[in-house]
Amino acid sequence: MEIRPAATLALTRDTSQGIEVLLLQRTWDAVFLPGFYVFPGGAVDPGDRKCDPWLEGHDDESASRMLHIGSGGASYLVAAIRECFEEAGILLALDRNGRPVSGSLRNGQRARELLNCGDMTLADICREHQLMLPLDRLAYMSHWITPPGAPRRFDTRFFVAAAPPGQQGAHDGVETIDHIWLSPQQALADHRAGRRLFGSPTLRTLRILAEFSSTDALLTHTHAQPPEPFPSEPWPALTSNGKTRLLEPGAPAYDEIRKLDPNRMGKAMPTITPGEPVLLAPGVRRLTAPNAGMMTGSGTNTYLLGEKDGFTVIDPGPRNEAHIQRILELTGGLIDQILVTHTHQDHSPAAHALREQTGARLLGIAPPHEPAQDQSFQPDRELAGDERIETGAGTLRALHTPGHASNHLCYLLEKEQMLFSGDHIMQGSTVVINPPDGDMKAYLESLDRLLHEDIRHIAPGHGFLMDHAHAVIDYLSTHRLVREHKVVEALRTQGAARLADLTAHVYDDVPAGIHGVASRSLLAHLIKLEQDGRATLDDDHWQLADTEGA
Repeated sequence: MEIRPAATLALTRDTSQGIEVLLLQRTWDAVFLPGFYVFPGGAVDPGDRKCDPWLEGHDDESASRMLHIGSGGASYLVAAIRECFEEAGILLALDRNGRPVSGSLRNGQRARELLNCGDMTLADICREHQLMLPLDRLAYMSHWITPPGAPRRFDTRFFVAAAPPGQQGAHDGVETIDHIWLSPQQALADHRAGRRLFGSPTLRTLRILAEFSSTDALLTHTHAQPPEPFPSEPWPALTSNGKTRLLEPGAPAYDEIRKLDPNRMGKAMPTITPGEPVLLAPGVRRLTAPNAGMMTGSGTNTYLLGEKDGFTVIDPGPRNEAHIQRILELTGGLIDQILVTHTHQDHSPAAHALREQTGARLLGIAPPHEPAQDQSFQPDRELAGDERIETGAGTLRALHTPGHASNHLCYLLEKEQMLFSGDHIMQGSTVVINPPDGDMKAYLESLDRLLHEDIRHIAPGHGFLMDHAHAVIDYLSTHRLVREHKVVEALRTQGAARLADLTAHVYDDVPAGIHGVASRSLLAHLIKLEQDGRATLDDDHWQLADTEGA
């Protein structure tokens, strides 16, 4: 699939309460991000390269240098200005006297319509109205490439600029169906409440904006600290036959291979082999159990922290004798403590056997009284969350993250900024939330709390190491909230309905063979809506609460 160059522009203005940013809602008929709130933006057009005579503040060479590309940098900035005018009706330009265009252009609406339908270019508008495009007034914020699997993929540069005074903006009624000025804090609150849908890069941008009290402070900071380029080049990896192959960005092992082989020597393998340890960081090794399956992926990851003088084991895994013996071999039996993220049967049962053979302390939270829980795990020390634990690889901080399980913990290795996420975040799949112990509301709240932590790498309970931790977390929360929106729409169109009837509608994008598992997550969504006062249950039928409207 072609990855198209694109640009996005966050326009901000100052109010007595702080910064506000312009957001547009995409039409529900859109192929890409239907119904989502976004900043104005879109693909770079060939016509964007024809504006050179009307550029000010940057030429293509300086713009390309800022964006870390060989050429074509000015086109991204021009595209951001053009898309903002097309989609929001706001034109970031200077008049013949060098002043910002502060009101409507003569025949501006007609020019916008012609621009939208391709009968006029931005260069034509600049020529007709004697305008200049002040590229240096756009500050470069971030770089984002759409992950594989999306219906369309874009290589997008995010910019921010002050909204021209006197221009309020309006959605175009075609690609966008609503517009609103919101504080970043309110937009993020709307996201958490499920009132508005946002994509991962938009959420990340909103969090950056929320850190500033004025547009001047925001622009000063952003101009001074341009972002690092987003990984976009293939990376060599070592195959089982001793040859190398290139991994494309977005491949499951890509982030891990880049970390383990930063010099591109082709020495790291893009596979997970049970029983084979992988050194992820100084004093941190991953050992995968031989329990691969539909729910466990490549198997449960056990992490061994430390060197020769004593080890900490995180998630010893199932009670599999070969796996237990491999842990003992790699640690020499010198295990001081065993931590578990939660007590599902694929994560903690080996703890009891290891304790019997090594005398190690058990740390975690005792299991709830449910059949799927490992009742053999009884910790010597209960962790309440936000506690520090010393290990041979550095200090861990325990973080209580209920949702997948009520007793779920993540562990943050602070010096490596590495989060051992258990089943709270899995690589390559979403997490099953299975009531009553699984709790969707708690899960989303736990994800949100992780966004306030300094995390660089995620070491999951299943799968490869992941980078861009906050983007991963944003994707997961957005995925759940999109599904929640689908639940609400199903209730709105179907009226009162049973769980089984709703499952086929809400999960029409997954194979019918896994609707049984999907129905458990659907029940978790419905319970969350009930907790939020948005849905009710009566005689096995779910329906929207009166406050939602039918």
